[in-house]
Amino acid sequence: MRMSKPSIITSVFLSFLLVTAACSQGTGTKPVENNEQGKAGDPEPVTLKFYVNGINLSGTEFRLMVEEPTKKKYPHITVERIVPPQGTGLPELIASGEIPDIIYASVGTYYQLRDLNLDYLLDDLIAKYDFDVNRIKPHILASITDYSDNGTSLHALPFNDNDTILYYNKDIFDKFGVPYPPDEQLTWEEALELGRQLTRNDNGVQYIGLEVASGPAHLQSSLALGTLDPDTGQAVVNTPEWKEVFEFQQKVFEVPGTVQGETYLYNKDAFITDRILAMRPSYIANMVGTLEELRQAGDPINWDIAPVPNFPDALGTSKEVNIHSLYISSQSKHKDEAFQVIANILSDEVQTILSRNGRLPSIANDEIDRQFGADVPDLQGKKIDNLFKARGVQLHKPHEYESKVAKFVTEAYRSLALDGVDVNTALRTLEENINAEVARLKATSNK
Repeated sequence: MRMSKPSIITSVFLSFLLVTAACSQGTGTKPVENNEQGKAGDPEPVTLKFYVNGINLSGTEFRLMVEEPTKKKYPHITVERIVPPQGTGLPELIASGEIPDIIYASVGTYYQLRDLNLDYLLDDLIAKYDFDVNRIKPHILASITDYSDNGTSLHALPFNDNDTILYYNKDIFDKFGVPYPPDEQLTWEEALELGRQLTRNDNGVQYIGLEVASGPAHLQSSLALGTLDPDTGQAVVNTPEWKEVFEFQQKVFEVPGTVQGETYLYNKDAFITDRILAMRPSYIANMVGTLEELRQAGDPINWDIAPVPNFPDALGTSKEVNIHSLYISSQSKHKDEAFQVIANILSDEVQTILSRNGRLPSIANDEIDRQFGADVPDLQGKKIDNLFKARGVQLHKPHEYESKVAKFVTEAYRSLALDGVDVNTALRTLEENINAEVARLKATSNK
């Protein structure tokens, strides 16, 4: 079975990243200097613009994990969250002249930032402030360095770890008299059998037992599968591992009641809003904050968590880690201050705040990990230990066109669900479509 392996950070890179215990004090950095500090000794006030690019960070989380810790450590720095109009993405934001200093985005956003000339290599700032990258969980660090040309440099630092767990709606299980998922990790086949018992139409309401997280990328991530060879860019989807993924997904679609007209995937709303979905594997950061906000609004869900299922040969792991990352814009006029803010977020103190408020820390510290959710009322009484029974693995090494061919995987899933296409045909067509698109992209880039 093809699984990702943590890459080795070279000694050349590590030679300038070590930090002495006397200077670090649990932060991973030496005492910082401020380039704008005047002769009077008081730093000039600086406002940093912080942009959230399409991934979850609630207003409460921004205040607790970014705004307040920054003001406490650096009173002269104000972090201001940019909230662009609905439907405005990073390209439109930049075109409007609104340049962020810090960009909060998924690790795969690197290629978009590069294409927008916004990416900025952090190595010099890491060296300048003696930031200790060895404090970061190894599989997270390796996942980020894999995006660099030399396999060792860092274009971003991780905000948090983001493992996957199985959320389940206890009320749906109770309604149909079905036992809750066990505290031991199930295989996908076992989870599907449980889900069959819950996929029912009751008084005109169609309940869905199991959704494999509303899209193909989640299931392939169970085996850390890429769509493209990272070196050649050729499709690598017509393989036994991909066939295993497609054959299982076809079984999900074949459960009576799962495909409803044009609907065959069920997203977060099916669990949170419609409350027709019994089990949803999803990232921690995708759901916990929203579930707590529902509780605060007086509309809680009766839910709990189990280890996320996986294929038999991958039991003990969940899926590829989803890294919420912090980038510094190349166009920022305050790169030093932006790095100070990011380094502070990765300090033991602030990572403890993250953990206690429902985000797994990105630093390797079991004691901080185990404080997960302590300050989130809706997590009290939940089976927190189940978070640690199947841990995330390193991302597969990416190719720059991977996000641009993902649409063909979605099309292949649709053909399984709605068109009656068999698995072998779906995979063969997927391979052909991807290779044709890569050829087109390469020809366009060479013009």
